[in-house]
Amino acid sequence: MSIFNHHIYEYKKGLRNLILHTVSCDLIEEIEKKLQDEGISYIVSRINAKRANVFFGNKACIEVLKRFGNKALNQFTDEEDFMLSILLGYDQIQQCQRYLQRRFRK
Repeated sequence: MSIFNHHIYEYKKGLRNLILHTVSCDLIEEIEKKLQDEGISYIVSRINAKRANVFFGNKACIEVLKRFGNKALNQFTDEEDFMLSILLGYDQIQQCQRYLQRRFRK
């Protein structure tokens, strides 16, 4: 939970607009309560029976992710993958290169 709490700190300080935190499913209830108590928008996407991805941060960013639908990250289109990476704050040039490589393979 210390990394999760640090992510909340980074969000509240304005260092990040969107955070992806992967957790054990047995922590989801506790994490949801903390996010609700803090008034932070979030969505939970289960990976499998034991793990889940929790996206949280700016409400507009969460709304964009909701439009993608509840699907696994490896099921994202090239464009969705690119948008998510940018929203998470990954290096823009590297993500442009990644997007072009993914598109070129198809």
